[in-house]
Amino acid sequence: MIEVFSVIFVSALPFSELRGGIPLAIAIGFDPLTAFILGVIGNIIPVPILLLFLNELKNFFCRYRIIEKIYKKIENHVIKRKNFIEKYGYLGLTFFVALPLPITGAWTGCLLAFLLKLDYKKSFFHIFAGIIIAGIIVLLTTLGVITIFS
Repeated sequence: MIEVFSVIFVSALPFSELRGGIPLAIAIGFDPLTAFILGVIGNIIPVPILLLFLNELKNFFCRYRIIEKIYKKIENHVIKRKNFIEKYGYLGLTFFVALPLPITGAWTGCLLAFLLKLDYKKSFFHIFAGIIIAGIIVLLTTLGVITIFS
């Protein structure tokens, strides 16, 4: 049972998300479908919380200068991606979250939706779709790497 929570926890973290959770699940010994499901569950858990409370969280944590500096750096990085979202709309948000690369994913997608003042329900749906696509990509990549090196 601790393994299940470990995978969900790693998948919920902002720096690893399911890019870390799915390979962890496979390494622990979960079958691919279970690894995918646990990774997606973990990755989706923070999304509604972030979408609903990001403004309050920002105001609370930005009272501290160091956190405000970190937030401003992240905000500037995310704002650079806004043209992609403005060009492709919510589908752009889906693709942004779906790319399993550093500084993309559900957490950054939520921040992008917040900064661009996108609709909560539409953002949630498109971030969820992006998580599913990213999960498939990460799972297939993980299984491919295992096959190549075994």
